[in-house]
Amino acid sequence: MRLFAAVLPPEDVTRELAAEVAELRRLPGADGLRWTGRPGWHFTLAFYGEVDDDLVPDLSARLERVAHRTPPFPLALSRGGQFGHGRALWAGAEGDLATLRLLADRSEAAARKAGVPMGEHRRYKPHLTVARSRAAVDVRPYVAALDTFTSRTWTVDDLALVRSTLPTSGIAGEQPRYEAVARWALTGAG
Repeated sequence: MRLFAAVLPPEDVTRELAAEVAELRRLPGADGLRWTGRPGWHFTLAFYGEVDDDLVPDLSARLERVAHRTPPFPLALSRGGQFGHGRALWAGAEGDLATLRLLADRSEAAARKAGVPMGEHRRYKPHLTVARSRAAVDVRPYVAALDTFTSRTWTVDDLALVRSTLPTSGIAGEQPRYEAVARWALTGAG
């Protein structure tokens, strides 16, 4: 299974972002970007890639312990940025980013301990991808438009293990499918 650990924003927050993205899509050149859809909006904490089925139970148990040890925390979507000279346009976050980073670090450590090959560790940068491009694109107008965006603050109260299924139809614009295969409450009990 192709898996990752994530924080999933609530429906009303993704509705707020959808309204903002609808405005971004009216800007000149927007048709040159591949816009992600609401079902795919999430904060990836740790990307695991293809995980052997026999490692999933141990990974799940470790992620459950991570959730048990991490307290709920406030978060909001806020502002935006880019990676790779416009290859990815994203919405950022504000709130308790220290706990979000801790949750990301713990999610990565859980995978390493479960035997999932993780590659090189990188400092976690909270982002929710809203558009991609195969080529370098000047997304400065989109980033500038996102500068005034902030969603309502919500309490992150769970950790999700998400399966992603890549498109296989060959239809242009088809999006990956995402399915939360497990969710654990953040309790801060440990």
